[in-house]
Amino acid sequence: MADISIIIPTYNEEVGIITFLTKLQVMRPDCELIVVDGGSDDDTVSLVESLVDDVVRSDKGRALQMNVGAAMASAPILLFLHADTFLPKDALEQVQTAMDKGFLWGRFDVKLSGKSFVLSLVAWMMNKRSCLTGIATGDQALFVDKTLFDELGGFANIALMEDIDLSSKLKKQTKPYCVKAKVISSSRRWLSFGVVKTVLLMWWLRFRYFIGSDPTDLEQLYRKGRFWKV
Repeated sequence: MADISIIIPTYNEEVGIITFLTKLQVMRPDCELIVVDGGSDDDTVSLVESLVDDVVRSDKGRALQMNVGAAMASAPILLFLHADTFLPKDALEQVQTAMDKGFLWGRFDVKLSGKSFVLSLVAWMMNKRSCLTGIATGDQALFVDKTLFDELGGFANIALMEDIDLSSKLKKQTKPYCVKAKVISSSRRWLSFGVVKTVLLMWWLRFRYFIGSDPTDLEQLYRKGRFWKV
């Protein structure tokens, strides 16, 4: 049995998905790869079938999809990975080291793709904030002991901030392990909407979430890159 189950939610990821999954092949058979597709209408599912251990369709929704994958997982450790985020080569060893030290969950430092100084600064701030607050974002490849994940009920089935919600619950149980090795996450959203605007938007949406705004409304703003409904 694999030591770690890597759970990958997808939706219309045919561009780039083969490259993404090919890079993960060197980690098998020490990990189990599970893709949970949220109803793609492109060729995502047919492209991934030969490159993963399991592929399943579910209703769309990242939190829902990741919970479906977690329920299927056979390994004692879960790692949740976005389809535009690349793990370092020693990722499995890093996760196992964390667990051997007695930690029950953690996340990786992140690097945003590209050579922009501003993007590097943003990533540095994300990593520092995460270590100080104990809150991890989905881009940081959160990993967790499966038993603890199940005990906490998994991800809240909300449209946005499911990673913040789970991190908040986890850190009440035990502190996270901050892996200094970096995952490389796509900067396409940052570049599309503008780096400064995206930083401000994420701060604003997180503030709105903490004061009780509906995550469905926040997801619509996030997707459109807006601060307010029009």
